[in-house]
Amino acid sequence: MRIRTRRTAGVGITLLTAVALLPSSGAGAAPRDTRPSDGGLHATIRYTQYGIPHILAKDYENLGFGTGWAQAADQVCTLAEGYVTVRGERSRHFGAEGNPGGALSSASTNLGSDLYFRGVREAGTVEKLLAEPAPAGPSRTSRTLMRGFAAGYNAWLKQNRVTDPACAGADWVRPISALDVARQGFAVQVLGGQGRAIDGITAAAPPGATAKDRGVDPKATAKAARELFSAQDADMGSNAVAFSGKTTANGRGLLLGNPHYPWQGGRRFWQSQQTIPGELNVSGGSLLGTSVVNIGFNGDVAWSHTVATGVTLNLHQLTLDPADPTTYLVDGKPRRMTKRTVTVPVKGGKPVTRTQWWTRYGPVVTGLGAQLPLPWSSTTAYALNDPNAVNLRGSDTDLGFGKARSTAGVLKALRDTQGLPWVNTVAADRGGHSLLSQSQVLPRITDDLAQRCSTPLGKVTYPSAGVAVLDGSRGACALGSDKDAVQPGIFGPSRMPTVKDAPYAENSNDSAWLTNADRPVTGYERIFGTIGTQRSMRTRGAIEDVAAMADKGRLTVRDLQRQQFANRVPAADLAGADTAEACAALPGGTATGSDGRAVDVSKACRALARWDHRMDSDSRGALLFDRFWRKLTAAVPNAQLWKVPFSATEPVRTPHTLDTSRPAFGTALADAVTELTAAGIAVDAPLGENQYVVRGDRRLPVSGGTESLGVWNKVEPTWDATKGYTEVAHGSSHIQAVGWDKSGCPEARTLLTYSQSSNPRSPHYSDQTELYAKERWVTSRFCERDILRDPALEVVRVRERR
Repeated sequence: MRIRTRRTAGVGITLLTAVALLPSSGAGAAPRDTRPSDGGLHATIRYTQYGIPHILAKDYENLGFGTGWAQAADQVCTLAEGYVTVRGERSRHFGAEGNPGGALSSASTNLGSDLYFRGVREAGTVEKLLAEPAPAGPSRTSRTLMRGFAAGYNAWLKQNRVTDPACAGADWVRPISALDVARQGFAVQVLGGQGRAIDGITAAAPPGATAKDRGVDPKATAKAARELFSAQDADMGSNAVAFSGKTTANGRGLLLGNPHYPWQGGRRFWQSQQTIPGELNVSGGSLLGTSVVNIGFNGDVAWSHTVATGVTLNLHQLTLDPADPTTYLVDGKPRRMTKRTVTVPVKGGKPVTRTQWWTRYGPVVTGLGAQLPLPWSSTTAYALNDPNAVNLRGSDTDLGFGKARSTAGVLKALRDTQGLPWVNTVAADRGGHSLLSQSQVLPRITDDLAQRCSTPLGKVTYPSAGVAVLDGSRGACALGSDKDAVQPGIFGPSRMPTVKDAPYAENSNDSAWLTNADRPVTGYERIFGTIGTQRSMRTRGAIEDVAAMADKGRLTVRDLQRQQFANRVPAADLAGADTAEACAALPGGTATGSDGRAVDVSKACRALARWDHRMDSDSRGALLFDRFWRKLTAAVPNAQLWKVPFSATEPVRTPHTLDTSRPAFGTALADAVTELTAAGIAVDAPLGENQYVVRGDRRLPVSGGTESLGVWNKVEPTWDATKGYTEVAHGSSHIQAVGWDKSGCPEARTLLTYSQSSNPRSPHYSDQTELYAKERWVTSRFCERDILRDPALEVVRVRERR
């Protein structure tokens, strides 16, 4: 039942009474008049502008219920497809050769996805993790939330009609269990480990008797590993900065979080506030299917995450028994691999049965993606170790953040739960503290262990990419344990790169080294990331921006908002003037394209000279530079792009001075002009005319730019050769700018770039996307008085019907 309320005293009294009736932590049973008549789970959901639910419940199971209900109301099709994935039923419903979409794994086909996730099911992997007592396993509270979430999702399905055309009437939209919720959580945990290697796990098969052994090219493998673990082409990344009270107008902390996640599918964020009076009160973004807030704030502390550089897996090179390629040797003693035979039902065809092979180190894998083969020969195989495959503690870490009262509380949550698989944490608090911690669950690969135990392949891949390949035939090369680690074979909290109370602490998906350029972080193992190496263009631009902000001081939330949409192009500040000058100097105003034709680039030269070096919707020349820069950086290796090379003593300023003498320079210019001309786009067209998304019958301009340009407001749009950029694949997503004043309420501005619902029939399908197009924000309503004053307030009391 949905009740539209008006801003009257009666409504306020009704809601405040409902809040008062809910017990605080440790209180007795709820009064009789707050219980559903049928005794089922229930919650109160107050919707404010833009469809943001404020979920109020008396305990964690009922909070999970309200969260599951509200997520289903907005995202039932996306959620349902995720549950089909983790059940291993995509081939049954969508066909074996279909594309699984990449939200929960790297599998290239539905069949590959199903083979992996059915293997997880049949091995009872998640059930074993749920049975593990805390702190190694998830807490009772986390399990309770999952149970409530499943009940809420099911209750919504039972009581409502699906209107989203993506799944209306589909037989694969059906009730779920708490185990389905946990399985989806497991899939997210292993995205950086087993999730990267699903095709290599499910396709691994022992060589036949007549098969020829194929070796591995160490240099080619190292290059592929660098590319695989690089942020350059990743579909997830982020910026985040915390400012300490030393830099702010009121001495309190500030946080700007800008995650870069996919705009479609199962890795979308969804906004909510979760409240159990006296126990929990937290607001922010949750990855779909998650029963807790992953990125957010409460009355005292705010945090965000950035995808970290720590390599969440390692390989063990196995020496095989010459008589049996499914037996490997450890200290000369044979050990048989374990077979997992999995059968997958297939729509319109016969079931497919395959065997997976597992070792003491993990599954045998024949590649990390198509570009990084690891062939299984008669003498050698490779096993993948992923410590997050035995980590289901992420929700407990998030709960700890939600209940923290300071950055010290955030660190305590990280230390006690050790649940985050592949992200850094950046936080600020009301007391004026700032924090960055690269607290990840990583295989305990020390530089010493890598030195002693790397195979010839590992001696190349570990220094260059952080991917350790250890000698699996030696027991002495097993991963050790830290005393403060909650599971064997991972680093403990004392080993994590951490920066406390710096004037600014910033990360843009590079290592922790330059979290604060004045206080470089060193001393960590290579697996965490590099030290003294070239930073990305986005990191360099971000450090320039936030360091200047910190130096200016007296910062407010409004300064954070300005930074988010500054849309400065660091690549253009380094190379824009040189590009325009060299373009103008081309003989006859022409350049030769890759097809050998001469192209008149004179108008392009003038457009580049006049461009404001920003990626605003009204910036002219921005699209031209974007297309030129993509082509140039694809053709010229980074080391050859600049005249002044990188220097570790000036890591933010170098490299610089574009080398315009290279033939690829003119070719990239000519090809960019040809491309725009073919699409009917003027070289000086405003960016927003050809970088936009379509929602209904409206074209919404999108500002921001691609990774190589270094723009803070990152977007990775999809190019249409006839229209320009017509959709965003991934980029800025759940943005939050948070501070505090003298009141008990946080001062927060948020923006969910793609809006709450993926249902085109929802009123919240594109409303925040329209705000994003206008570079406007949502004023967060955290305290009760602000929720009750919302002009669009709607109250929904949801309950089970048994």
